[in-house]
Amino acid sequence: MAANIGPIVLVLIVSVVVLLVLVLWLTRQLSQLRKRVVGLTRGEDGDLGDVLGAHLDRVYELGREVERLGTRTNRLETAAPRAFQRVGLVRFNPFEDTGGNQSFALALLDADGNGWVLSSLHARTGTRVYAKSIRGGRSDGALSEEETAAIKQATA
Repeated sequence: MAANIGPIVLVLIVSVVVLLVLVLWLTRQLSQLRKRVVGLTRGEDGDLGDVLGAHLDRVYELGREVERLGTRTNRLETAAPRAFQRVGLVRFNPFEDTGGNQSFALALLDADGNGWVLSSLHARTGTRVYAKSIRGGRSDGALSEEETAAIKQATA
């Protein structure tokens, strides 16, 4: 019977070594899984289902916020071409008897060159203000040199 113990001990030793290798492999797998769970939960403690549920709620909230921002962006992109984007300002002295460049021509145009030119002529007796409509960078009425220069400055 003593002769039969040798092979049994050998089988047991091999079994223990195989089980030890399996335990080490499972320990490594568990460590990697823990790292992944910590990455998913960002280190928060508690039930994994609760943590992931909170993250999912946050994802839905961010999705709704992106939709709201998309709506706002669309409204802004629709309105932007009509907003004044191009500005030209020319200061000048229209009269010999006054000092300084107190008069001006101000062009305010949108992306399509539509808008208006505001001109102010300053004299000792008063200031006169004129506004002229601009469509496609041109006016229906006659423009002064300064008004034309303001429009060119705005469209440059």
